[in-house]
Amino acid sequence: MHPREVLLGSQAAAFQLPVVDHYCGVEARMKKSLALQAELIEEFGACVMDVTLDCEDGAPAGQETAHAQMVRDTLLAHTAFFKPNQPVAGIKYAQSAIKNIVPRIGVRVHAIDHAAFAQDVQIIVGGAAQHIAYVMIPKVESAADVEVAAKAIDAAGGEKLPLHVLIESSKAVSKAFEIAAHPRVQSISFGLMDFVSSHGGAIPASAMTAQGQFAHPLVTRAKLEIAAACHAHGKVPSHCVVTEFADTAKMQQAATQASQQLGYTRMWSIHPSQVRPILQAFAPDAKAIENATQIIALGANHHWAPASFDGQLHDRASYRYYWQLLEQAWATGRLAQAALPVALRAFFEPANTANAKATA
Repeated sequence: MHPREVLLGSQAAAFQLPVVDHYCGVEARMKKSLALQAELIEEFGACVMDVTLDCEDGAPAGQETAHAQMVRDTLLAHTAFFKPNQPVAGIKYAQSAIKNIVPRIGVRVHAIDHAAFAQDVQIIVGGAAQHIAYVMIPKVESAADVEVAAKAIDAAGGEKLPLHVLIESSKAVSKAFEIAAHPRVQSISFGLMDFVSSHGGAIPASAMTAQGQFAHPLVTRAKLEIAAACHAHGKVPSHCVVTEFADTAKMQQAATQASQQLGYTRMWSIHPSQVRPILQAFAPDAKAIENATQIIALGANHHWAPASFDGQLHDRASYRYYWQLLEQAWATGRLAQAALPVALRAFFEPANTANAKATA
């Protein structure tokens, strides 16, 4: 049996997503982002970065239809490359990696109460559902909003598509547990900028900065509520943006705080320079990975019965912790399959990992 099935129990429904969710809304940046995604797949041997093609902030006002069509065409063109002898002009891909690892591409549509929502869904989901990893729904206020979005996506042919949702107001924060409980929700993101601005000046602008967003009590409370709701229901909490995209030190610090202090397992990127700092901050260190590898190998050899490692007793509770640490190391490209004991390698093959999640 796969360790996820043995160790996680009801938590096995939790999704292990790439820790970076990279947003791009302009066609040229979409192509560059997809190229970067492929390069990282080749470098790390895993899909460590999702790319989300953005219709909400990306579409110029009045050109929503044309933008949605461009997003659909980009999805279709990108997918065509994975068929033999059909490269896409202007995009560099990692030939060696794509044979086994399919890049994950999501789409952010407009909010359900926006005039462009229905056409976004019809054009993109209706035209390229099989090529989409997830659909991001912004400005969700309740589980009822999730249900509205799910029905529209289902009607367009996206019955199996996971939904990622964006919580951006105090009202939505108060419904975080209800939203996280919805079966179609895979991940919840926190919308910092809209959350702050929704308070009518009661929260200062400094709370939208890399450091200030961790200092203001209302903002921190909202982040913690979302993280707690996600962990309670086996969903992925995704941390908000850092707008100072040119300052990698601030990005690194924010990502570390999100990961180590607030319980987030995923984070938004809005510039290529932010991708590696997020990966580094969310990755376990080398010693922790080494210990976890040995402990999980020990547990597997003992069929997950209690066993001693380095003078300390381990049972399924600690095995669970160290297995999840290895999953995080894999998701951040820090765990090379070749470095694993032979008994563990099969658990990290993409097909086996997917099957384990599907049956969990």
